[in-house]
Amino acid sequence: MAPNVFLIGQCGHPAAPYREEHAMSRVTGNQPDGTPTWVELVVPDLDRAMDFYGKLFGWTYERETMAEGPYAIGLVDGQRAAGLMERSDAEGGAWTMYMAADDCDGTAKRITDAGGRVLWGPVDIRDFGRAVLAEDNVGAQFGLWQARAHVGCEVVNEPNSLVRNDLVAPVAEAARAREFYAAVFAYTLDGNPDMADVDFTFLRRPDGHEIGGIMGDASAGAASWGTCFEVADTDAAVARAVAAGGTATEPEDTVYVRQARVTDPFGTEFVIGARPKA
Repeated sequence: MAPNVFLIGQCGHPAAPYREEHAMSRVTGNQPDGTPTWVELVVPDLDRAMDFYGKLFGWTYERETMAEGPYAIGLVDGQRAAGLMERSDAEGGAWTMYMAADDCDGTAKRITDAGGRVLWGPVDIRDFGRAVLAEDNVGAQFGLWQARAHVGCEVVNEPNSLVRNDLVAPVAEAARAREFYAAVFAYTLDGNPDMADVDFTFLRRPDGHEIGGIMGDASAGAASWGTCFEVADTDAAVARAVAAGGTATEPEDTVYVRQARVTDPFGTEFVIGARPKA
């Protein structure tokens, strides 16, 4: 995970991805191209992961047996929020973010044309949808999801669900990544006046909707996409994470949210954040 500067604004402002207003936080159909639409974590012990994330976020689960191994879908109020997949060789890594694609195969070609790599797929996942795992032109992994029976996240932008994804990379690589994602998804790019002293660019779909951002950080290591989950109370969520066997940084107030960085029992890092109290 990138250094602390990455966490500034990680959960975004009220016009966060997937939403113009809070009422739109339940998703019932396919998202437009380039919208983060699913997050998935590969773990070595599914039961242990279910216990940790269940205690942290209150998720209940829908169990599946996939070709790759046992799978559990975390639910918020019965709505799909994220996926957990067991694989014996998994090590602590990062949540993988999948972007919506109307045409997985065509988007995969644009990825390679723009200097990225397709690592896996395109492949059909039962009747759920068609998927790709890819790497951008600076080495950050992400996925594509062409939804069919499974639209991806059915609940977003509310406590215990996905609220934001941002890419962090060294400054020169961040500039290259901006060119890549603009070419693949036709994103427009603009700065953030609230973070004028930071090398940060919003990514917006052609309709102007913000889906995330790219941050250049001179102290960053390998480029990577980060995942932020919303919580109702950051301090209480940190306490739950630690009690469940994880670790966390001290909560801090940023320009948009009160947030902390959590590490699960397998070494996977992610961010949690709570919106300011009304």
